[in-house]
Amino acid sequence: MSENKPMQVDVAEIIRAKSPKLAKKMPRFVINLLRKLVHEKDVNEILAKANGATGIDFVNVGVECLELKRQVSGMDNIPSKGRFIFVANHPLGGLESLVMMQTIDEKYNDFMFVVNDLLMALEPLRPVFIPINKVGKQSRTNAEQLNELYASNKQVLYFPAGLCSRKIKGEIVDLPWQKNFIVKAVEYQRDIIPVYIGGRNSNFFYRLANWRKRLKIKFNIEMLFLVDEMFKQRGQTITLTIGKPIPYTTFDKTKTPMEWAEWVKAETYKMKGTKG
Repeated sequence: MSENKPMQVDVAEIIRAKSPKLAKKMPRFVINLLRKLVHEKDVNEILAKANGATGIDFVNVGVECLELKRQVSGMDNIPSKGRFIFVANHPLGGLESLVMMQTIDEKYNDFMFVVNDLLMALEPLRPVFIPINKVGKQSRTNAEQLNELYASNKQVLYFPAGLCSRKIKGEIVDLPWQKNFIVKAVEYQRDIIPVYIGGRNSNFFYRLANWRKRLKIKFNIEMLFLVDEMFKQRGQTITLTIGKPIPYTTFDKTKTPMEWAEWVKAETYKMKGTKG
């Protein structure tokens, strides 16, 4: 048993820390609604069960508590040796990162997931997370950490879309994939291994996202519901299909890095429904 008190989430305390003035004005019923929305009690039960576990150990506890199952095909496509960038679509917004880490950990036990810097608030996962700023310029420290990661022998895991999938023209698909992983693959001579992940959020989530867009509201309101969406997936089976490595030499001057990123995205979606 760990002598340290397990991390706990307190919505009211988070609001007070971020905005004391807002916390004083916010009615108690609003705070209680937020507690329910982010499943404060459920999250704290997982944190208590983890009892100080970090990294992949915490991932395993989270998967167990959420009763998630994995169905993986294409494991043989992952070479026993090498330095790779594993890129995947982002259908759910959170749970798929847990099962992806579990899957890669079975092959290699040294990896890092490139994530939105806001996720560094998840202290138990800091050992396997490396931050990037999704909305502004990278800090010098973050940029140096990223370059050190790509230069290392660790495996790199990455969701190039940055945000979870949306419903576009009736299909659940990622937003455009950003070019960074292509640039880094060439610069650090890392082959890319595409991973297609099956899954979807609720119709409510997609309707909310589409209405927000129609009303031209910039703030991603639907993101507030991602924790709720995560708990709706309890007991589900998440499928992963792993493709063959794409040599970094593929990404020549015939396309721009952004065009190559969209090409890899298309190749990833071609694996939908295949057996790897």
